[in-house]
Amino acid sequence: MYKLLSLLFTVSLSFADMVNINSFEANFTQTIVNDKNSTLTYKGHVLATKPQLALWQYSTPVEKSIYITHTQAVIIEPEIEQVYIQNIKSSFDFFNVIKHAKKVSNNTYIAKFQETEYTIIIKNNKLFSISYLDELENKVHILFTKQIQNKYIDKKIFTPDIPLDYDIIRG
Repeated sequence: MYKLLSLLFTVSLSFADMVNINSFEANFTQTIVNDKNSTLTYKGHVLATKPQLALWQYSTPVEKSIYITHTQAVIIEPEIEQVYIQNIKSSFDFFNVIKHAKKVSNNTYIAKFQETEYTIIIKNNKLFSISYLDELENKVHILFTKQIQNKYIDKKIFTPDIPLDYDIIRG
């Protein structure tokens, strides 16, 4: 899950210029297929900015928000009035991983980090999708639409607003 959360630092633009991206915003559809071929599909909106701030706002099938910094992930789930706070120990830096990805075909790049291989598709000079196998061997595919790069994003948006009456679980 933490590798997925780390992908929040994804960006758009031509692959060669990825290192020049300071922020990224897009709608996303995330599809997860398990070993029994059962599929879960999530939809939402992602915002990310350097150095390592991101916010995934899931809208379907459940509402939740995931706030990420380089040291912590905060998951707010309004339907169950719960907040999960997890320290992140991985040094995953998506901008650096993508910078070192290798082109394997016209629009396809492969990036490796630790034991995970990411397939990155660029279309019309924008990040189109990322696919990988997670730590549970689920096939994860994230499709991006309405990508915007280098738009000013106020860093205050990455500060979670935790309702006082929510249960807080620390991991």
